Amino acid sequence: MKEDKLVKDVLNAAIEVHRALGPGLLESSYEQCLAHELRLREINFKIQHPLPLQYKDVKLDCGYRIDILVEDRLILELKSVEELNKLHTAQVLTYMKLSNISQGLLMNFNSKLLKDGLKSFVL
Repeated sequence: MKEDKLVKDVLNAAIEVHRALGPGLLESSYEQCLAHELRLREINFKIQHPLPLQYKDVKLDCGYRIDILVEDRLILELKSVEELNKLHTAQVLTYMKLSNISQGLLMNFNSKLLKDGLKSFVL
C-alpha cells in the first residue's frame, strides 16, 4: 500500500536523524534535520504549514501550524520532551481533524530510542 511505504520512508528518515543526533536537542533542530532527510529521499513536505480554524462560516488564523506535512496526507508532530502526554496526543488528533488528513505521527526525539517516543494515528 502506498501509505505504508510513505510512513516507512518517513520513519526511516526520522530514525536516521535520531541516530545521528540522539536525544537532548530542541525540537526545531530535529525538524530542520528531518526536513533535510526528507529532501534527500525526494519526499515532498511543508514545514510549519499553517492550519486555520474553521468556525461555522469563518476561517480563523489562530496561529496553529503543522510541524511537517508530508505529501499533503501525513502529519508529523515533533516533540523533544521528557515524555509524551495526553495533550500531545490531543494536538495531533485535532490537527488531523481540522486538516481532514487521516494519518499522523507523533515523534518524541527526546527518547533514548525513537520507537519508544513514537505514536501513530489513523482516523
